Amino acid sequence: MASEPQHLLRSFDQELARLRDLISEMGGIVESQVAGAARAILDRDTAAAAQVMEEDKRVDALEQEVEQFVIRTLALRQPMAGDLRQVVAALKITGDLERIGDYAANVAKRSVVLAQFQLPYSLAGLGHMARLVQENLKSIIDAVGEADAEKAVRVWRSDLAIDDIYNGLFRELITYMMEDPRNITPCTHLLFIAKNLERIGDHATNIAETLHYVVTGAPLTEARPKGDTSAYAVVRPSE
Repeated sequence: MASEPQHLLRSFDQELARLRDLISEMGGIVESQVAGAARAILDRDTAAAAQVMEEDKRVDALEQEVEQFVIRTLALRQPMAGDLRQVVAALKITGDLERIGDYAANVAKRSVVLAQFQLPYSLAGLGHMARLVQENLKSIIDAVGEADAEKAVRVWRSDLAIDDIYNGLFRELITYMMEDPRNITPCTHLLFIAKNLERIGDHATNIAETLHYVVTGAPLTEARPKGDTSAYAVVRPSE
């Protein structure tokens, strides 16, 4: 997040800069995790999967460091207005980043199981979804660093495309399982992977909403774009 005008106490400016650096570091690691998880699935890269799971420890540690930093800042500095929004938002943003890291680690774990199967169908749709998720994640992490509310809104609106792909994948994978019981195990893991990617997109959207409020002082008033209809999906066997 971009810095506010300089304060009378230079040490407070340094503390806010440190907070932004922690968020940036955490965002970079999470971005790497999601990219590694995508490689683990699409390229059957077990080394990438292991790296993603290992990086999750650092993400958790950074979230705890930010939490302690924010509590100390609130107690000692009693920030107001834009400073207060920035400090409190750090908790929300790092919470979303930590969840994204968890979802990436879960994808990586399931990719290890999937590597044991010869899949009789293409992962092109999943690959497309993973690319969109990575693009949104990169955009929102950049937007946080630049305090760019307009970019945040673009990320917020683009989540609908990820939901649409997820809905299609859900129906496709259910169909594969109905056609051949041997597909049940790999398709089940792919369903969870697709859902994890969809949730990563949701958390990027959460960050976009938080950032918009930090920068503008006003929440987004539009209805949140949400297109996940999998809970209502009905797939019937062919006659």
